[in-house]
Amino acid sequence: MPKATHIPGKKVSQGSYSAFVPAPLPPELDWTPRLIGALSDADRLIGRLAGEGGRLPNPHIFIRPFVQREAVLSSKIEGTQATLGELLAAEAGATVDRSPDDLREVGNYVVALEHGISRLKKLPLCVRLTRELHEKLMMGVHGHQAPGRFRKIQNWIGKPGSTVATASYIPPPPGEVEPCLAAWEKFLHESTLPPLVTIALAHYQFEAVHPFLDGNGRVGRLLISLFLIERQILPTPLLYLSAFFEASRRDYYDGLHGISERGAWNDWLEYFLLGVARMSEDALSRATRINQLLAQWQKKVSGESSNNPSRVVELLGANPFITTKGVAEKLAVAFTTAQRAIERLERAGIIKRVGDAKRDRVYCATALLGILEEPARLNPTAEK
Repeated sequence: MPKATHIPGKKVSQGSYSAFVPAPLPPELDWTPRLIGALSDADRLIGRLAGEGGRLPNPHIFIRPFVQREAVLSSKIEGTQATLGELLAAEAGATVDRSPDDLREVGNYVVALEHGISRLKKLPLCVRLTRELHEKLMMGVHGHQAPGRFRKIQNWIGKPGSTVATASYIPPPPGEVEPCLAAWEKFLHESTLPPLVTIALAHYQFEAVHPFLDGNGRVGRLLISLFLIERQILPTPLLYLSAFFEASRRDYYDGLHGISERGAWNDWLEYFLLGVARMSEDALSRATRINQLLAQWQKKVSGESSNNPSRVVELLGANPFITTKGVAEKLAVAFTTAQRAIERLERAGIIKRVGDAKRDRVYCATALLGILEEPARLNPTAEK
């Protein structure tokens, strides 16, 4: 079969530079055995993850640290330095040595994703929802003046300090942004391609349009998670590709540029589908180990006269950091009752005190944090 060709877009002269306007999706695809195999692997593994995700004991609690992990990794790609441990500790009420702006940017990602999941009950993935996500993402972020609004000036992509003359990529002029996104939305709603191929193409297109002055990468990655939920491919947001994109950052950008420069759709699709397969395995491994750990801890504290230690173990599933005040509030018990339950977990070796604060002590289930913080393995089937 001859290799399919597709002109990915057109260059539009803007005087001293030319901007790229991507052609409407879908392109003509070359369904090679390699691409079909990549799609088959991705479909099989994400299906397995969906099955396991549906059997999680408390998915609404259990998913939150996964959401926060994605927020940290997605923000890291953009240069934000907050770690998952810092985000979780700050949320639990601990004082952390990190810029409030960094923590706010990562926290906003969590807020935006949770907003998107809620809105999907009434609204499909669309341009309007995209703007809402951006507004949540950029709210209160230092130096950002246009949350939820498309850019009115030309932007570009390049190394730090680059100008429009030295940029590696120049997205469409401002006047082309809304027409491009209208075509993007139409494709999302009308595509008859396999869902994973649809979202891979839509992710490229969104990044090619680059409709906002800032936050395009994070919004684009949010849209992947929301698409998988909207299409009922996953019951909850268990799969996050930011870890894969971060670990293979050069390949990620090369894949996007390869389409704009030479129509290399298959290279991008194979890369994206490999990411879905690898991160499905990674999430499955992580979720299984966390589940086993929580079950072991529940067994350790079972048979007590009070069920409060068991209830604290449940709280650790949502955040491995706890404080006595936080436990007392969440369980609606007295401060001294919460402290006794925490001391029981401390004696069992489940949590340990971190920091040296005399008051407002912070405790951490370090084994649980370790599973959440470990780097993604690009080949999770291989044993360490």
